[in-house]
Amino acid sequence: MPLPRLIPCLDVARGRVVKGVSFVGLRDVGDPVELATFYGEGGADELVFLDIAATVDEAATMLDVVTRVADVLDIPFTVGGGVRNLEDASRIIEAGADRVSINSAALADPSLITRIADRFGAQAVVVAIDAGDGVVHTHGGRVATSVATVPWAVEAASRGAGEILLTSISHDGHREGFDLELTTAVRAAVHVPVIASGGAGNARHVAEALRVTDAALVASIVHENPSGLAGLRAEIQGLGVALRPLRRHHG
Repeated sequence: MPLPRLIPCLDVARGRVVKGVSFVGLRDVGDPVELATFYGEGGADELVFLDIAATVDEAATMLDVVTRVADVLDIPFTVGGGVRNLEDASRIIEAGADRVSINSAALADPSLITRIADRFGAQAVVVAIDAGDGVVHTHGGRVATSVATVPWAVEAASRGAGEILLTSISHDGHREGFDLELTTAVRAAVHVPVIASGGAGNARHVAEALRVTDAALVASIVHENPSGLAGLRAEIQGLGVALRPLRRHHG
């Protein structure tokens, strides 16, 4: 089994990286290209960018961010938010992203998962699931659906998703630990990697998640000290969780 991955997540609105708690109370934390460079050099295995404004007007701004990030980054990165159809996905991947993450659009039309996978390969499709109270939420976690979380993860994987990005809404941004029960349940039900998201407050929380799943998303704990990512990796490894070797960068 591959070693687990540590993945900083950058929420982007109007071309800037922002951070909130349970998807609200946003504050500016920096330039996406600068932060991508920091994290790429500091030991990130991958990055995720989520366009949380995700309006039609925002699409061009986000494509510009993707192009600029692709120019400086030598690790894989995923882009999500506002991917409504195959054309949106194609634009993002052709601009330089390795993967797209889809959420509301996949729920509205599950065949979209298959169409993107058929065009670019399953490894290019991440289905993001914002979960709370046993069901999937849409619109940035604000709207509950009647779709149960675990069965939807199973369906997404069967339709061609290469990974599941699982966010616990109740844990997001609170830094009290990941929702290990939910993460374990989803990971046991699917045959593809699951990325745990929502709740990282310290290295112990991340280590706990990496013991039950394939990767962990981190945001708040690294945005406030991007240069501390290497230290976070060392702490996680000190807790007995093996991580991938740091890539050597040539500047």
